[in-house]
Amino acid sequence: MQFTTRPELIGTFGMIASTHWLASAAGMATLEKGGNAFDAAAAAGFVLQIVEPHLNGPGGELPVIFHTAREQRVRVLCAQGVTPATMTIDAMRKLGLSVVPGTGLLPAVVPGSFGGWMALLRDYGQLPLADVMQYAIGYAENGYPVVPRMASSILAAEEFFKREWPTSAHAWLVNGHAPQANRLFSNPAIASTYKRILKEASAVSDRSEQCERARTAFYKGFVADAVDTAFRTQAVLDTSGRRNHGFLCADDMAQWEPHYEESASLDYEGLCVHKTGPWGQGPMFLQQLALLKGFDIASMDPLGPDFVHTVIECSKLAFADRDVFYGDPHFAHVPLDRLLSETYNADRRKLIDPTRASMELRPGTPDPAIDTAARLKLLIAMAGREQPGGFGQGEPTFAPLPEVRGDTVHLDVTDRWGNMVSATPSGGWLQAAPTIAALGFNITTRAQMFWLEEGLPSSLGPGRRPRTTLSPTLVTRDGKPYAAFGTPGGDQQDQWSVQMFLKHVHHGMNLQRSIDSPTFQTAHFPGSFYPRSIELGQMSAEASFPEATLDALRARGHRLKVSDEWTLGRMCAVSVRDGLMRGAATPRYMQAYAIGR
Repeated sequence: MQFTTRPELIGTFGMIASTHWLASAAGMATLEKGGNAFDAAAAAGFVLQIVEPHLNGPGGELPVIFHTAREQRVRVLCAQGVTPATMTIDAMRKLGLSVVPGTGLLPAVVPGSFGGWMALLRDYGQLPLADVMQYAIGYAENGYPVVPRMASSILAAEEFFKREWPTSAHAWLVNGHAPQANRLFSNPAIASTYKRILKEASAVSDRSEQCERARTAFYKGFVADAVDTAFRTQAVLDTSGRRNHGFLCADDMAQWEPHYEESASLDYEGLCVHKTGPWGQGPMFLQQLALLKGFDIASMDPLGPDFVHTVIECSKLAFADRDVFYGDPHFAHVPLDRLLSETYNADRRKLIDPTRASMELRPGTPDPAIDTAARLKLLIAMAGREQPGGFGQGEPTFAPLPEVRGDTVHLDVTDRWGNMVSATPSGGWLQAAPTIAALGFNITTRAQMFWLEEGLPSSLGPGRRPRTTLSPTLVTRDGKPYAAFGTPGGDQQDQWSVQMFLKHVHHGMNLQRSIDSPTFQTAHFPGSFYPRSIELGQMSAEASFPEATLDALRARGHRLKVSDEWTLGRMCAVSVRDGLMRGAATPRYMQAYAIGR
């Protein structure tokens, strides 16, 4: 048996994996209390807002893919908030902008995470709301240990907070300085906000009605009022180098609701892989699989150059299609059926040279009514045309950070009743926008993912969902839940995830071994985050790959950067196989944990 950093956990009662051990513990405690996977996911999700505030927060967003045992089907919960009614390209251009800023108030959209969790609990949970939220409230009120990357994120912003965003300085600095790693830290203002919401919700005993009342307090009550006041009364410095007000208002929040959708899916090796729609990047995972069907992946050494090269080149083609064709399908025609079809991918596959890395962005032509060439020309002209000065670069949009990989959190849960949940909460990063003093948290800056030119499905417009990178995954076999997995990491999410999946499916690795295995990625596309730069031909691979593999990749023309060992990927996963639940979590960054019994 090959060594792994941790065992793949095996059990029969319940299994949870998340990017922080305290969230996993809260989720497991919820299962032990009689809650189901939906209760446990929400409990873990609320804890992640508190203990990983540099990677997500109460003002963020939430995509969820789940299998419900009661209904025997897979559904997607879209809790991605939309742009304000007054946010237009013209309005941005009048402010002298060519790119949506990465920080501040201007890039705010409706924060969807809270509404999403309330909808999921209302429709599928089984515990009272207080039982689910108690862990997050307890950590916010009484304190939690600061993880090192949270400390470094605040340290990078320390002087800026004191100079420009005093409400953030009050919320996140201790005696005027960034908190120290592994010391206790609390968020009393967030605790007060959630306790007030819970008090208003607990006026009724019915648990579904409690969730609705909580949602009302957030989107039509005191939370929305505080957001509205903050956005109307202050102008704050952002990556444009100017002080700007935001567009978001109370009416935008009151008009928005989360909703359920059917998943996008693809059959692969006897499994059905489910992703979100093209308002997220999830379908590009499916596009990669559709391309990879034409290669003998099982015969390739997962640590060898053929495997890495083939996966990277398929990723490049899928990314090119993502950036030209993906967007909110409520406002744009996305030819997804064609993008996932065998005939389309058979043609695309011919573009891959097994001996040479591609150096061009090459979207396909899935629909003759779409002018692919015009869209590509527009993308290339816009990508990276604005260079940041001083701060606001990358994910989660604040520099300088020592290593910026993973702007998000992730969790997966399965329970003894046959429910399975995969969720990738994000946004509301503490360093991306000023804290709203009355609430203790800030609002997501997700609108930075729109383009300020007409002609693309991801061009800015009012009431639209940004084309995010958030990408949970759920897999079924014969209609039954088989696996749920995902990772933080922005544009890397559907690269790291697909590698884990391929190693599990084709090379017989269990979840933990496939997660521990060396990882790679490419940046051969316009980045989804400010300043939207592009690095054609660039790829990174962990130093744990054999030197012969790295040399062979260079020989094929890849512009290779060798990253330190254990630095690329933050995968979590659960599965149900042979009547047993299994769980695994990455050792990278020494935070993620799986718990089960």
